Amino acid sequence: MYKIADDLVQLGIDRIKEFPVEGFVRGSGPLHPALMLVGEAPGENEVETGIPFTGRAGKELMASLESVGLAREDVYITSAVRSRPYKWGTKKERNGTVTERKYNRAPTKKEIIAHAPILDTEIRDIHPPLIVTLGNIGLQRLVGPKAKVTQLHGVLMETPILMWDEDKQSFTETEEVYHIFPTFHPASVFYNPPVRELKDDDWRKLGELLRIKE
Repeated sequence: MYKIADDLVQLGIDRIKEFPVEGFVRGSGPLHPALMLVGEAPGENEVETGIPFTGRAGKELMASLESVGLAREDVYITSAVRSRPYKWGTKKERNGTVTERKYNRAPTKKEIIAHAPILDTEIRDIHPPLIVTLGNIGLQRLVGPKAKVTQLHGVLMETPILMWDEDKQSFTETEEVYHIFPTFHPASVFYNPPVRELKDDDWRKLGELLRIKE
């Protein structure tokens, strides 16, 4: 199993501590995975368990992996941001009382930058044969802010990726070309049910690609 160094974890915690986030979830998987999955950020379940994709979206992702003959142990699962971004909101309980609680939200550009060195290190160390991005955040983190999963899903891209340059304080393109396969975030099927058919079709295409590579 591959694990990022403790000092890199501490760097990630220190760099993001000014923002409304909580917890820290390491990436999970082998040093030589069949593919790397890049999501958005942990949610409430992941922060509690310390394991990426363990909630309802996790079950959806495991079903997709199973459809192409893979299990959690075969892949490396990570995300653009490793702490849970949250916002406060109110929830009405069944008895009518209103309570304040934390809700998930999308990470900001500054939060993505704060944890950029972690994802960059994972990609350099693992050198995945294929990176599957889950949703817009993971896709845009690697190929740029103009990329949209609705336009690029299910297409195998051969492209440089963006890595954070601390000296220049900007993302710069790698000289090396990577294989990127964008698809929808597993959670998207819950709030946008028509996406399920597109997502499932993407995973069918991915299964064919993996068979060709064998």
